[in-house]
Amino acid sequence: MKLVVIEGPGKQATIKKYLGNDYTVFASKGHIRDLPEKSLGIDINNNFEPTYTNLPDKKGVISDLKALAKKCDEIYLATDPDREGEAISWHVAYVLGLPTDAKCRITFNEISQKAVTNALQHPREINYDLVDAQQARRVLDRLVGYKLSPILSKRLLDSRLSAGRVQSVALRLVVEREREILNFKPEEYWTLNAKLDKDNINFKALLISKNGKKYTIKNKEEMDAVLEVLKSSQFTTSKVSRELKKVKPQPPFITSSMQQDAGSKLKFNLNTTTRVAQSLYEGVSTKTYGKKALVTYIRTDSTRVSQDAQVATKNFILEKFGEKYAPAKFNIYTSKASAQEGHEAIRPIDITITPESIKSEITTEQYKLYKLIYDRFLASQMTDAVYDTLTVEIGADVYTFKVVGKTPVFDGFQAVYKATVDEEEASNDKEVKLPNLNEGDILTLVDLLPEQKFTKPPQRYTEPSFIKLMENKGIGRPATYAQTVNTLFKRNYCVLDGKYFVPTEIGFNVCDFLCENFEDIMNVGFTAEMEEKLDEIAKGKINWHQVIADFYSDFEKQLIKVNGYIKENPIESDEICEKCGAKMLIKTSANGKFLGCSNYPKCNFTKNISTTEKQPVVTTDIPCEKCGAMMVIRTGKNGKFLACPRYPECKFTKPYIDKNSESGVCPECGKPVIEQKSKKGKIFYGCTGYPDCKFMSWDLPLGDKCPNCNSHLFKRFRSDYTEVYCSKKCGYIVRTKKQNKEEETNES
Repeated sequence: MKLVVIEGPGKQATIKKYLGNDYTVFASKGHIRDLPEKSLGIDINNNFEPTYTNLPDKKGVISDLKALAKKCDEIYLATDPDREGEAISWHVAYVLGLPTDAKCRITFNEISQKAVTNALQHPREINYDLVDAQQARRVLDRLVGYKLSPILSKRLLDSRLSAGRVQSVALRLVVEREREILNFKPEEYWTLNAKLDKDNINFKALLISKNGKKYTIKNKEEMDAVLEVLKSSQFTTSKVSRELKKVKPQPPFITSSMQQDAGSKLKFNLNTTTRVAQSLYEGVSTKTYGKKALVTYIRTDSTRVSQDAQVATKNFILEKFGEKYAPAKFNIYTSKASAQEGHEAIRPIDITITPESIKSEITTEQYKLYKLIYDRFLASQMTDAVYDTLTVEIGADVYTFKVVGKTPVFDGFQAVYKATVDEEEASNDKEVKLPNLNEGDILTLVDLLPEQKFTKPPQRYTEPSFIKLMENKGIGRPATYAQTVNTLFKRNYCVLDGKYFVPTEIGFNVCDFLCENFEDIMNVGFTAEMEEKLDEIAKGKINWHQVIADFYSDFEKQLIKVNGYIKENPIESDEICEKCGAKMLIKTSANGKFLGCSNYPKCNFTKNISTTEKQPVVTTDIPCEKCGAMMVIRTGKNGKFLACPRYPECKFTKPYIDKNSESGVCPECGKPVIEQKSKKGKIFYGCTGYPDCKFMSWDLPLGDKCPNCNSHLFKRFRSDYTEVYCSKKCGYIVRTKKQNKEEETNES
């Protein structure tokens, strides 16, 4: 009996079907060993050697795996064909006690009879360069996460916060885009189209230049002057050029481009795309084929296509579309230098299994994504589309107008697939039919169409555009994009406004703190460079220990520097522990100072410091409502309050309203509302009528009414601006930037 170990149970039945009864197929369900969860697990003083432990939830898996291995004569490790898969195979080999030079590793890019059988005929040793690259990434991420997150949580008084080598840089990109939008000042400009006629065919031409130089009209006065000249001018074609333009097909999908197109065309979010793509790779249940894998490995950054697939696809194109649609030579696409060329692009395993032929046998989501992958790949192997373009320049006095006509001549690959383009590209790519125009033609002016416009701020990111940005910036790798985006939302660093990413207040705060104190970690170029170093490790060109050591040298200095002003050494007090008699220490928590036993953790006795440490007393002119004594200002864990000086005989207290702090009016009872702090240090606003009135809000109620609907107005504070908004969300908003105090009002 022979044992084949794979990762995911979803493809277990498919592979078993191809191998037959002589093989047992076992799924590890991902990693079985990893760094310990509750400790760093990295020996910093011993060349950063990691300590791996069996995962607690994989005890049963490991036990079953060992039992099966004892019954088998041969063992093959067929985890996924990437660094992560190589590392999983390495851990499995360790658990089973396989020799380090055992030829037990097999890989395949598609789950097909031919691919699996061929892999079994060519087993190899585990690639320790790939393992080292994965180890380096894991150690880097652990060092950053475990060293930075506690500092971040303590500084911002929130234990739920985390930092990450890739996620934090991704957050910075979202925050910086939002600040670009907040600081954007629109500028006025005008466009002018001339509606012209020849042979009773109307068309529009756009003003592009004046006296031969690019020209933009800035305001209405300038536009009026231009119109005055053009009304009495003759419009004459000054330049006519005709050209056949070819449009090349795009390469087959890699992970990032699949995620982008699935988002743009299918409206799939990242999680849906990942889940459905995985099912197409592992195998879907069909009546016609049984359990059948439909696409190749879906975590790839390579556009390479096997020659067998190219030949089969060309034959299919010739049969279905004809000779004109099949290029004389195979289309070859260049991958990025960092691409793992052992992979292929994402493509259908069998080009003859069309999406329509199995539409009724798979889910709607599977059909849509399979069709997208299938059509994109088929188009990538077809001939160029051809357009007849006519570019015409038209002179009128000192001004020049331009129009481009575009007529399809041959659809080529576009018979199958049209790539997703952004709105600006789409607007410039419309087919325009023009009359027969020649140089020197005099045209009839039908109308002049001026249009006032304003420059627009950059758009917020969507999932597809953010994936494209991460790819272009070199942040992360295909397998990590979805996880990175999910983390931003899981940590509440970002929220979705429709389909757009918007950073939250905590997202701004986390970003600002990390940028101020850990510039390298937050530097996009630094992160991209580290990805390149991981690629070099995978190729066996550099040592992973040295990469970590070089990184940690500067990182540790920054940690020490930042810890210096965050971490406070406990101060010995005069108090004695009531439980064990040891000295009590003055310590600091998120809720302020407290007394803790110096014998901790053997003794965990603590005491509120306010009962032992005298506070400065400030007497006010406000009489106690119970005994008439003049009240004093004291400080509690939630801030200042007024207390009777005769405590404990009189225990009356009331909220303290600081004249210098933001205050408002309770929308429920009309009493003053004051700024307070929650247990985690977050600012909120509570009614001074408490406990009779329990009103509280994260935003400040102003007491003013909305001019649109007469509802209550609230004020929210952000790092760069404040907003006054209607509580009924009728659309009234007044935004004030903190930097220059300019107001920008949007009312509807």
